[in-house]
Amino acid sequence: MKSETQKLSIKEKIGYSLGDTASNLFFQTFILFLLYFYIDVFGITAKTAVTMFLVARVWDAINDPIMGMIADRTNTRWGKFRPYLIWVVIPFGVLGVLTFTTPDISINGKIIYAYITYILLTMAYTMINVPYSALMAVITPDSKERTVISSFRFVAAFVGQFIVQYAILKLVSVFGDGNEAKGWQLAMIVLSALAVILYLITFSTTRERVKPIKEQKTPFKQDLIDLFTNKPWVLIAVATIFQLMYNCMRNGNIMYYFKYFVLDQQMIFFGKTYHFSYQDLTTAFMLSGTALTILGAILTIKLSRRFDKPKSYAGSLGITAIVTALYYFLNPKDIILMFALNLIISFAIGIVSVLQWAIYTDTTYYSEWKTGRRASGLLMSASLFALKLGIALGSAFLAFILARYGFEANVQQTAETLTGIRLVMSVYPAIIAFIGVIIIWFFYPLSNKMLISIEEELSARRQSSSDDN
Repeated sequence: MKSETQKLSIKEKIGYSLGDTASNLFFQTFILFLLYFYIDVFGITAKTAVTMFLVARVWDAINDPIMGMIADRTNTRWGKFRPYLIWVVIPFGVLGVLTFTTPDISINGKIIYAYITYILLTMAYTMINVPYSALMAVITPDSKERTVISSFRFVAAFVGQFIVQYAILKLVSVFGDGNEAKGWQLAMIVLSALAVILYLITFSTTRERVKPIKEQKTPFKQDLIDLFTNKPWVLIAVATIFQLMYNCMRNGNIMYYFKYFVLDQQMIFFGKTYHFSYQDLTTAFMLSGTALTILGAILTIKLSRRFDKPKSYAGSLGITAIVTALYYFLNPKDIILMFALNLIISFAIGIVSVLQWAIYTDTTYYSEWKTGRRASGLLMSASLFALKLGIALGSAFLAFILARYGFEANVQQTAETLTGIRLVMSVYPAIIAFIGVIIIWFFYPLSNKMLISIEEELSARRQSSSDDN
């Protein structure tokens, strides 16, 4: 039993976390720049790109759970989940480059090329990220230690986000030298190569320690029944959808908020006047927020030791919602207050993001305790789909709200449109976040105390099973 209770080394925690840096080199590029790339660089219409994204999400609804069940049934000398970090990593890196490559072909040919490369890339992303996420549930059976790992993971994830926000446009400019299509291709070669290296480090520094109670042969149908009767998983999955809707609505609106509402600004510091373009303000706003998100992720360990994870998650998401709503009352000149409120929001989001995945891994132990069967891959793949669905819905809501208020790109906006931009930066995402708060605060059943009891019982079962063999 010693192997089951030992603390993980710093090396393994950092090694595992680097996998999320690798993932976010792609994930953040998708969120921040993929639509821009397809429309302004690749040359397809916004309608074509959005349709392609929705088709990919429909396929994800099928592909993600299948990948989870395949991973659960994988058995190798490296474990169930680690092998995919080396099996899929090279195709994943290559597809990342191909997706951001602009071929010199007809527009219809480009559309076909975009569909093929993007859908294959999202499949590869699923094939490497479902096992990666499930790996956290089998590194250690200790829920407190898993929260520590989750904190390491999300610090590394936000480092990936920081790299993308700071470096990718600079790489495009330097490599492209006026040819943006070439710049994107070469920039993604750099990011893909870095992601491949980081995934290989994760593979080489981690181990799978938690084994199923016995060799289980469970039909796919039973796996799905177990999934949707797992009340804690259902609740955190629904909360995740609203959490990611909040993120995509607000973060997707930042550029519009500064470009059309805040505009360029002159500010006086120590008696000297400085001019800031809206681009400068947008970049500083995002990067300073990411820095505080990293700090929030680091401090989550101490918070989770004093309070239940579900309460900490819901409380932090509630703070995020309240502070977000305050943006409705700001004027374009309130730059300092905008940044200050964003630092609070970003700090709280760091806590939410860490606890979200720690809670997901807890639900895999609840499932094993309740059913006697372990399905970490399926639960984490379905969780990844909930995340993707939240992103898709949040992006769609953002586009719908802007259109509803008469938004037109690159023109001076009407008072009604500016009101819509302010609302989607404040009130609307705050309402979405509050729904997630209610779901977890009032209905989520797994307290820290209950988890300790579950872990002790599962440990006894595994010991009994080992003695019988």
